[in-house]
Amino acid sequence: MAACSDGKAMREGQDCILEPLSFPEGPDSSVPIAGVTAATIPCALCPDPPPLWEKESLLKHMLLEHKLVIADVRLVADFPRYILYWRRRFSELPITDFCSVIQTNSHGPAEKQEKYFLLCDSLPEDRVLREQLQQERLEQILEQQQRERDDHTFQRTCMFCPEQFTGNRSLLLNHMVKEHGFNVGLPDNIVHCDEFLDTLQAKLDSLRCLYCEKTFRDKNTLKDHMRKKLHRKINSSNKEYDRFYVINYLELGKTWEEVQSEDDREMMEDRDDDWSDWQARPLYAVCLFCEHQSETMDQIYTHMQDRHGFDLHKLKAEFNLKFYQQVKLVNFIRREVHQCRCYGCQEKFDSREAVVQHMRDAAHAMALPPQSTWDQPQYYFPTYENDGLLCALSDSDGESDPAGWGADVPVISEDVSTLEALRQNSVLGHLLEDRDSPPMGPGAV
Repeated sequence: MAACSDGKAMREGQDCILEPLSFPEGPDSSVPIAGVTAATIPCALCPDPPPLWEKESLLKHMLLEHKLVIADVRLVADFPRYILYWRRRFSELPITDFCSVIQTNSHGPAEKQEKYFLLCDSLPEDRVLREQLQQERLEQILEQQQRERDDHTFQRTCMFCPEQFTGNRSLLLNHMVKEHGFNVGLPDNIVHCDEFLDTLQAKLDSLRCLYCEKTFRDKNTLKDHMRKKLHRKINSSNKEYDRFYVINYLELGKTWEEVQSEDDREMMEDRDDDWSDWQARPLYAVCLFCEHQSETMDQIYTHMQDRHGFDLHKLKAEFNLKFYQQVKLVNFIRREVHQCRCYGCQEKFDSREAVVQHMRDAAHAMALPPQSTWDQPQYYFPTYENDGLLCALSDSDGESDPAGWGADVPVISEDVSTLEALRQNSVLGHLLEDRDSPPMGPGAV
């Protein structure tokens, strides 16, 4: 959520928003904790200060101590951020509000029953988080791939001969295909190329076959083995190489074999476009006054009423607000809060938190200014481009035009009692065909 500006324009009291505003696309998983790295991660449930664990040790700890299980953990794109996000959420609400509860030995005695808590992508919030982390990782990988494709400072010696290559990485990879029959795929499909080649070179230096991983006594024996067994290639089943191919980052929860097989099936099958199985991603609505997000309108309405004393339903009923009037009111409140101003008394503050605290203490959340202040055409335009709250406002029965445009305006139809009168008087008369006129021939003018 955009913060209140403290620049010159705001100090002079000017009300302007010079850049497009956007809410975060999904749950914010960035929660800084000192010492957290890819190798050391805090427990999602241990109180502060949390001990730091390695990934496998942490998973074992959470299972044994907290009965928490994370499904398909290998498919989580950024495991530390994933854990930090759920650590914050578990500190806000009970774990049962998020996780599926699995009870073991349900038909046995109570003392032998145990409850386990499952986090998986079938839970909407978990699914959104995993997709967000996956998308961010994909963007990073594509940026890295583009840098490598544009890099002309690449320099390396072939793994199978003394020839050196300087320039683009494709020169070396194409050489190994053409001269040595060693194919790792198209250069544009590879990422972290230097690290990939280092991994392959290290295996050859340790006299290991790149395909079957067998170790041999000398280089000549290894070369003969790879040539005779047609092992001058890498094994596609070896997961060690997955991170060097862009295809493995494309879709959440799918390996390159699954993505490739789906592409092949789509090419072979002539399928009609069918949207019946389309499922929309959850639409998160953001509170008008703080950064709280909810997936349902009932939750966001309840939060605004309990936390900020703001009841949109009551205002709608009290002022008989039509749909587009609700839109303008929401955009007006968004802009006032963004500009750190209380719309109830027009007092300015130094920060968003200060104005929200003031509105709560002074009970100004429901103190709307005169309708002429916010019921203006400028507030048809969203303050935040991706404001999910606008998409979920309730429409009034029978309303179909914005803010009563065209309401109570009489519509007078043309007199169609006689065709002759219509031909003579209607502004559209020249479009009517004269039934008494002979048809015009090809040479008529």
